[in-house]
Parts: sequence; C-alpha cells; structure tokens
Amino acid sequence: MTETLDARPHAVPASPASRAAARGLTAGVVVAGPLFLVAGVAQGLARDGFDFTRNAISQLALGGAGWIQTMSFVLTGALLIAGAVGLRRTLRGGPGGTWGPVLVGVFGASFWAAAVFPADAGAGFPIGAPEATAMSGHGAVHMLAGMVGYLALCAAFAVLARPLAVRAGRGWAVATRLVPLAVLAGFAASAATVLAFTAGAGLGLLWLAAVTARLVTVSARA
Repeated sequence: MTETLDARPHAVPASPASRAAARGLTAGVVVAGPLFLVAGVAQGLARDGFDFTRNAISQLALGGAGWIQTMSFVLTGALLIAGAVGLRRTLRGGPGGTWGPVLVGVFGASFWAAAVFPADAGAGFPIGAPEATAMSGHGAVHMLAGMVGYLALCAAFAVLARPLAVRAGRGWAVATRLVPLAVLAGFAASAATVLAFTAGAGLGLLWLAAVTARLVTVSARA
C-alpha cells in the first residue's frame, strides 16, 4: 500500500505531555490481544462442550455465560480503537502515520460488530443447541466482520513495516511483512481444524501488540 501523505521519514516533534498521552493510548493495542486470548482460552477450558479443535472462540458468546465473551469483544474493540488513536499520534508526520492507525481502527471496529452479531451454534457447542443447517443472517455478518477485520490487520502490518524499517530495523520490518502470510495460512487450514484458525488469529493479535510496543519504545527513545 502506497502512502502519499506520509512521505516524510520522521514524525513531527510533539510535546512531552502529548507523547505521554500517545503512549497511554497505544497501551490499549499492546494489552488488547493478550487479554482477549487469555479470556478466550480460560473460557474454552471452563465451559462444557467446548473443543478448541472444533469450535471457534467466537462461539463462546453463545449460551448462558456468553455475555463474558461478548464483553470481551466489546473491551478488545475499545482498546484497539483507543490504541489506534495513540498510534496515530506516535507516527504522526512519518511513514505509516495515516493508514496504519486507520487500519488498526477498522480491526478494532470488527470486534464490536462481532459482539453485536454473534456466531452461529455448531460443532456441538453450546451443548443441547440444534446444529445449524444454514448460516443465519447474524452469523453471516459475524463472519464478514471477522474477514474484513483481519484483512485490515494484514494490510496494517504491510503499512507499519515502513516505520519499523526506519525506527526499529530491517528484521522487524521483514517479520511484519511475513506475519500476514502465516495468519492467512492459519485461516486457510481451518477446514482441517478450527485450531489452525485460532492460531492464525491469535498470532495476528500478538504480533500487533509486539509491533506497537516496539514502535512506542523506539519513539520514546528518539
């Protein structure tokens, strides 16, 4: 993705207070992924009938305790969007400073859509729920939101590789360009096992946290 508005190699200098506020906001991106995954794994282990090889974390929003996963979607989306604002301030005036944060914000909004439009029941979860014979309207929107969100994340990695190359070194930039391939490979392998999908989605969340933390750290040192 080519950015014409972010051609300058260095960010516009900001006041110490502005930098501190940006770091506070970007912390949202750093904690969002790990928090979402820990909450999902804990629920998956605790809830009867859930099988990580057959069920997606999204399905945890179904059933009597589903409100926990719904709130996890809402909180994760809020943290990602707040973090996108902080990332915008951190990268302002430099490479990736426009589209990187926008794409992270789209990724965050996809979690809110997932909260409003839950996934369909299936593969034995929740226990006692009838097996879906056709995808429902809310299930289709849920799947579309996830697809759009993760495509936005993959595009964000391609964009954020530019400031990483300038600020953090070539190794970070190369890895950030390769991670989307692993994420998409996990999604493609979901036909064999849902665990591959979960692994791909989790990798994307964790790498976004790592990339954001790295950008904030090197920006603070600069």
